[in-house]
Amino acid sequence: MVRDAYEQITRNATEVITDEELRELAESPEGKRAYVGYEPSGVLHLGHMLTANKLLDLQAAGMEVVILLADVHAYLNDKGTFEEIRETGERMREQFLAYGLDEDKTEFVYGSEFQLDEEYVLDLHQLELSTTLNRAQRAMAEIQSGDTAKVSHVVYPLMQALDIEYLDLDLAVGGLDQRKVHVLHREEIEGLGYESRPCIHTPILADLTTGVGKMSSSSGVTISMEDSTEDLEEKVNDAYCPPTRDPDPTDEGEERENPVLELFQYHVFPRFETVVIERPDEYGGDLEYDDYESLATDLEAGELHPADAKPALADYLDELIAPGREKIRERE
Repeated sequence: MVRDAYEQITRNATEVITDEELRELAESPEGKRAYVGYEPSGVLHLGHMLTANKLLDLQAAGMEVVILLADVHAYLNDKGTFEEIRETGERMREQFLAYGLDEDKTEFVYGSEFQLDEEYVLDLHQLELSTTLNRAQRAMAEIQSGDTAKVSHVVYPLMQALDIEYLDLDLAVGGLDQRKVHVLHREEIEGLGYESRPCIHTPILADLTTGVGKMSSSSGVTISMEDSTEDLEEKVNDAYCPPTRDPDPTDEGEERENPVLELFQYHVFPRFETVVIERPDEYGGDLEYDDYESLATDLEAGELHPADAKPALADYLDELIAPGREKIRERE
């Protein structure tokens, strides 16, 4: 399907800041630079791959992509020694390329390549002077490791705000949990004499087994490039997916999302033009979908049963992560 640049850039985004700036960027996207920063702290999982899908959209629109392998950030967030973090970073680099990013249009940068330079450190100190402690803590709250706030945790978001300038970017990309950091950048960076950049945020996937809260590799079940086909099938089979639309919240009043539908929407349909659900003839035969909305309508109406949708979802996800899984095996 041919999309205009604005539609390609904003597809499946939860929020853009600001729409006017994104439209201006979309008028001439060729050669413009967008980035996502990742802590090298483990194997790529569905959270990483969600923003990677957005990077694929940006490359399709003609933009260049910068992936910040944020080794200094990971160190500040207590994710290991620099040696351990950089080893993980190299593995992640290979997995991103295996996932489908264009190597010729993707630049990988370690934070330590520029974040320890004198000019950067002095700018960071200036940001520390202009940002309140409460503001920095709020920006970091959703992404810090551990329950105890440390001094490193309030420096972390200030560095993210500064990275956008030092990487010479036109667009910052992140999950919705990065929103406060990006707003901090937009509100504070001009005080250093720099220009703020537009931002785009991808959704946060629901917990796979309950549909409540966010999917997290640290506190729940997620799918990663480390998973075997059998592991993936088991996780998808156990995923929360009511046979029809579920309007009821949990006992605690929390709203449930359908993670199976979210995975179709944000992972499968962006990468496959057509999705085929295989079914026995006695249950109506195979179903073919050209768009997510039709599949979601059928599942929520009871025309498509979760028992048929889940095996198809597992097959498509397995196809997506298989190249990265092979890269992991080659390194072992």
